[in-house]
Amino acid sequence: MTAAIYLARFHLSVAVLDDNTGRARSIPMSHNHAGFPEGISGEELLCRMQSQAVKYGAEIFHGKVDELGKVDGTFVARLGDTLVEGRAVLVATGTANRRPAMPPEEHDEAVARGLLRYCPVCDGFEVTDKPVAVIGSGSRGFKEAMFLRGYTKDLTLFVPESDLTAGEIGRLKDVGIRVEQGPITSIVLGQDTISLATATGVEAFASVYPALGSDARSELAAGLGARLSDEGCILVDDHQRTSVPGVYAAGDVVIGLDQISSAMGQAGVAATTMRNDLSEKVALIR
Repeated sequence: MTAAIYLARFHLSVAVLDDNTGRARSIPMSHNHAGFPEGISGEELLCRMQSQAVKYGAEIFHGKVDELGKVDGTFVARLGDTLVEGRAVLVATGTANRRPAMPPEEHDEAVARGLLRYCPVCDGFEVTDKPVAVIGSGSRGFKEAMFLRGYTKDLTLFVPESDLTAGEIGRLKDVGIRVEQGPITSIVLGQDTISLATATGVEAFASVYPALGSDARSELAAGLGARLSDEGCILVDDHQRTSVPGVYAAGDVVIGLDQISSAMGQAGVAATTMRNDLSEKVALIR
């Protein structure tokens, strides 16, 4: 949406293809996004940004892009029976969180209520001095628990697989983070808590952070031949260009800090680069 606002204000024809599954949409309330001291929900932020893009002429298509290709020098995206063409493409497809084992409706309710959280950078402040659990194995779980230790001392790391190093276990012990090893058998939502059950018992927490990783949604870019990192993120240069001429990428689908503000900055760079690259091929005059 940020890129669409920029491009539309550059007097370019812009189409946004949105399947409404971006992670920002599930944010119940963001308090670290600059300019909103009382907070703003992801849904409200996206609604405002869409209205702003449309105000300047961007066209919005809601639906999943089934295929993205190139025909006679023009990029073509297919959404069901609808075809959308463009001289350049920005891929901002984000990533998908790996979820703990629980019914989808319960998961979404837990996220909406702040019982399940995925971004300590975004909302660690909200769990200050509260009982918090992290679910994660290896360095991923270790790093997330250590990060959250800056907010609360009542912290437990649940390790489904016993793959922490002796050094990691020692550091966790030194800072007072309790470690529970073994699988979680169930996750239950309470009125104000979320409980994790293991073979040793049931414990309730104010919030749980799954540190299970995420998967970059880079399939469309890969289909065009864009280079990816070993983790599946789209590789870009300093101006958000991919390895495929005319294809750009921004947001969580590229390597970087998974934050709205970071994605907005990348989008501004990408949109300006797209405009300037296009001007070398076509005279952009009115």
